[in-house]
Amino acid sequence: MTNLSQSPNGKAVTTKTMFSRETAVSTNIQADVSIIWSLLTNAADFARWNSTVISLDGNIQVGETLHLKSTLDESRTFKLKVKEMEPERRLVWGDSQGSRVYTLQPSGNGVIFSMTEKIGGLFFPLFARFIPPFDDSFEQFAADLKQEAEAIQASKN
Repeated sequence: MTNLSQSPNGKAVTTKTMFSRETAVSTNIQADVSIIWSLLTNAADFARWNSTVISLDGNIQVGETLHLKSTLDESRTFKLKVKEMEPERRLVWGDSQGSRVYTLQPSGNGVIFSMTEKIGGLFFPLFARFIPPFDDSFEQFAADLKQEAEAIQASKN
């Protein structure tokens, strides 16, 4: 998966092709990587801090299935499989249509959080028009994560 967002400015970038669409966002978070990782891997707490998520049920562990309700389509529950976990570095979940990749990269002044989702496949042109744009949702997700992680960090200082 490519990193479409060249700078951690919190702005989403989307690239479309005939058979896929990829959206990415990155932001610099002034918090310990352990705080950010804890937020990303606690399904029961997701909807509290993340305004793009209505609910996230399941156990965020490799091989487990999650049930996600998103503000992008409140009538639908997405069944997602946790595909990869590299503690405090990388988390991947998705379905047969695509994957969402979260990465955490320590930098000199905090952690660069990146989120990329690529959806597509042979039949993508048939359903692409029914999938809403992710840009605003990705930007809000990154902003919510940044705000919550930095608030937790500030309370520890």
